[in-house]
Amino acid sequence: MSRYRIPPSEKIRKEIREMTEGIRSGEKFEGNPVESLMEKAKLLIVEELLEKEVEEFLQRPYYQRKKVEGELKGYRNGYEPRKLKTTEGALTLEVPQVRDSQEPFRSQIQKFFKNNTDVLEKFSAELYVRGLSTRDIEETLLSATGDRLLSKSSVSRVTEILWKEYEWFISRDLSVFDIVYIVVDAVYEAIRPYIQTNEAILVAYGVTTDGRKVLLHMDVGNKESYDFCREFFRNMVNRGLKMPLSVTSDGAPGLMKAIDEIFSQSLRIRCWVHRMRNLSVKLPAELWQMIKPEVAAIRDSLTYEEGKERLENLVKKYQNQYPSFIRCLVDDYEALLNVLKLPYRHRKTIRNTNLVERMFLEERRRTSVIPQFLTEKSCLKLVFSVLYRASYRWRRLPMSDKELKQIEQLMAQLNQKKESFSSIKKGLRKEVVNV
Repeated sequence: MSRYRIPPSEKIRKEIREMTEGIRSGEKFEGNPVESLMEKAKLLIVEELLEKEVEEFLQRPYYQRKKVEGELKGYRNGYEPRKLKTTEGALTLEVPQVRDSQEPFRSQIQKFFKNNTDVLEKFSAELYVRGLSTRDIEETLLSATGDRLLSKSSVSRVTEILWKEYEWFISRDLSVFDIVYIVVDAVYEAIRPYIQTNEAILVAYGVTTDGRKVLLHMDVGNKESYDFCREFFRNMVNRGLKMPLSVTSDGAPGLMKAIDEIFSQSLRIRCWVHRMRNLSVKLPAELWQMIKPEVAAIRDSLTYEEGKERLENLVKKYQNQYPSFIRCLVDDYEALLNVLKLPYRHRKTIRNTNLVERMFLEERRRTSVIPQFLTEKSCLKLVFSVLYRASYRWRRLPMSDKELKQIEQLMAQLNQKKESFSSIKKGLRKEVVNV
């Protein structure tokens, strides 16, 4: 029998954190690191449930030796290794033992998973991707006789793991990431009870110099206002974010203003997908299908100069016939054309917010069954778990030596034109201290 000074779940959680850091830093692993990570996640889930089951049986937490009221029901007596067979191989569990109890302790959790190993696959996804839904987890853990294996309060305590991970995520050091590109977008959710207005969850991901796509930050605000977006970016800067070459966003005024202020040394890029949608409603459908290739040719130009020339020609061609269409086309055109300054192979990924929006589709699939979140915490807990899990499936952006050289030269040019990013960062930190 093995004895632990700390619960096995805490050791597994530490291993998961070390492994995720290794994946982000490009450390090499034997086999598939993501599969190994998910296996540890499954093991963590079962260990957490086993520990909570003993806590309910003894009616006291792990580190509490004396019961506040009444007599002790028994004592923890270390852990016994057990094998749990799953569809992807056996998991070695450390099952908690109890001694000197008035009635024998027999783990219903262990018995349940032994006879329902397929549920573990479903449950691991439910807990880590839909962690706030205690009702779903309770239903998943119904035994064959209909008895509930854990109370609602115990399931809620298990799902607090997700909140701890989110708190770690929004406070981690970002200086370890050598960011080249940032893409920002927002999804709106109904968070506050009895309030009809949805609130914005702003999400930012970055692309590093080795092509990795990294989820950087997410936070909730009442809307994409300048103040909210400014604080969102300041948070990343104060955590060590390095100056990116470009920042891509939609056309929300507050968001654009905050980008121009905080990332004044970077290229601001307007999302081409959003602009094409805006242009499509300015013309009849048949006419738009005729003009659309001409607009796409601007977007797909080989150089910034070529794109600007094509834009000017299109303006001359249609400004008298379709003035509202042209006004929409030339609005903030510099930000539209800025993508043409980037290495050619990177433009398709950086010229829009599609990657973030695809994650939002996954998030919407999870939240569609929830009419409204009861708290901001429950919303952030779920949305973070979905987006963070999805980020492991991102493919790298190709980064050749030639492309890195182009990026270096472009950043040097921007550095000559605008004030140093370090002074901005220093000023922000000073401002925070003064406040």
